[in-house]
Amino acid sequence: MQISIPKETHPKEKRVPIIPATAEKLVKMGAKVVIESGMGSGSGYKDEDYKNVGAEVETDREKVLKEGDMVLRLRKPDISEIKLLKKGCIHVSYLDPFNELDLVKEFSKEGTNAICMELIPRSTIAQKMDALSSQANLAGYTAVIIAADHLDKIFPMMMTPSGTIKPSRVFIVGAGVAGLQAIATAKRLGARVDAFDTRPVVEEQVKSLGGKFLKIDLGDTGQTKDGYAKALTEEQLAMQREGMAKHCSLCDVVITTAQVFGRKAPVIITADMVKRMKPGSVIVDLAVETGGNVEGSKVDEVVDVDGVKIVGLGNLPGRVARNASQMYSQNLLNLIDEFWDKENKTFQLDMESEIMQGCLVTHNNEVRHEKIKSLLEEK
Repeated sequence: MQISIPKETHPKEKRVPIIPATAEKLVKMGAKVVIESGMGSGSGYKDEDYKNVGAEVETDREKVLKEGDMVLRLRKPDISEIKLLKKGCIHVSYLDPFNELDLVKEFSKEGTNAICMELIPRSTIAQKMDALSSQANLAGYTAVIIAADHLDKIFPMMMTPSGTIKPSRVFIVGAGVAGLQAIATAKRLGARVDAFDTRPVVEEQVKSLGGKFLKIDLGDTGQTKDGYAKALTEEQLAMQREGMAKHCSLCDVVITTAQVFGRKAPVIITADMVKRMKPGSVIVDLAVETGGNVEGSKVDEVVDVDGVKIVGLGNLPGRVARNASQMYSQNLLNLIDEFWDKENKTFQLDMESEIMQGCLVTHNNEVRHEKIKSLLEEK
């Protein structure tokens, strides 16, 4: 079975789908691994590194795509390249399927088995394949480092002969994977950390990391069966903003992490709340690429509003590309290993598996995911 890995084409993407250590394991499992020349360069890996572990390097991108029984990527493909794939090919990558309906239709039309990494179930057995969590973890860390870089104060308390420096106050909005890592990182840097989440169940996790949990009564909230925060009503969002406004005005750094998969991110920090913050304060919007949690944030820009910096840098995991590639590559390996037929040395689409039922979007010219089906029908 040939596993093909084309080079990522997004101009600002330094992460790569497969690192040499993973390629070596795939080769030992019995796969023929073919990479496009330069595929690993964004994270510092040379073609020779892949050749040394038994992978083949091909300069012809079309050949890489056409001959792959399985194609591994990081970002979603260009729709024009789907026609190049072998019929029945298994394609694995991020897909953003609720918003990229034309892409899903093309996969279905061409008979491609499209596996969506965002739809890996949040279950114990699938945890090792959960790319959203692995990348969010790094985004939370990076957000704190970026905030510290833009803040004109230090994070920790210092007692010096010249006097005592008070610790910076950091407020994390959202205590999912990214938020919890942000709490832990800010705490390690010596900041005073507060956090808020619509799910009261995460309070103990926040406290275990040394943060203080801000309580705002929003009525019935909770979480989905997959562990994600439920989308709030407009009334609940208004209550949340009011409850956080005073707290934001006291803080030096605010980091927002609230995202709802497949939907525009909710606006949590309004322009009025930004105006009430102290000059020199920093806001980092992790959701800027999906609409933004902060009113006025812009993708890949730092916006100054009366001395308050709104940092909207995109692709935060890509800023630590070496580790992000390592983690995503391992997620892919774990997925492949779970469904690998050791005797025939092929990847088996086990349609009875809970994992495959969750992440396989198209199969045999059909769209399998019910929500995506309904969206296509509406369209």
